[in-house]
Amino acid sequence: MEVQDRVREFMRNTLAAMGLPLEVTVVDTPENIRIELSGEGGEELLRRKGEALDALQQIVNSGFRRELDDDRSFVVDCLEYRKAKDAELKQMARYYIEKAKTSGMPQEMGPLNPYSRRLVHLTVAEDPLMSSESIGDAFLKTVIISVRK
Repeated sequence: MEVQDRVREFMRNTLAAMGLPLEVTVVDTPENIRIELSGEGGEELLRRKGEALDALQQIVNSGFRRELDDDRSFVVDCLEYRKAKDAELKQMARYYIEKAKTSGMPQEMGPLNPYSRRLVHLTVAEDPLMSSESIGDAFLKTVIISVRK
């Protein structure tokens, strides 16, 4: 059984145990493997800024990411909540990139979870003049965006 099939089954069982009979679709993309959840009751996962959605994503990546042949990870989304949040985060990163360029001062974003930090680092990496680093020693860290020296 493929890892995607096992993840789909795991998600179905987990959501059923939570009392959320959501539709689970696995979409393989070049950047990541998206697990898209839809259906009635999906809003339950989006309460408190999507904490339950983040927790599910963390669990899936902890349990299944090592089985992938590449460096992709799993992204768990429900009712396109994460897609919208990701676009918002990338837009914010671009804002801080411009602010760092014009002011010459490093800009801080955070605290951010590992998934959000990765998105910010990838967005910063699109600009060869800029660099980013994570600081902190907890699960949530701050990303410093600065002009490359």
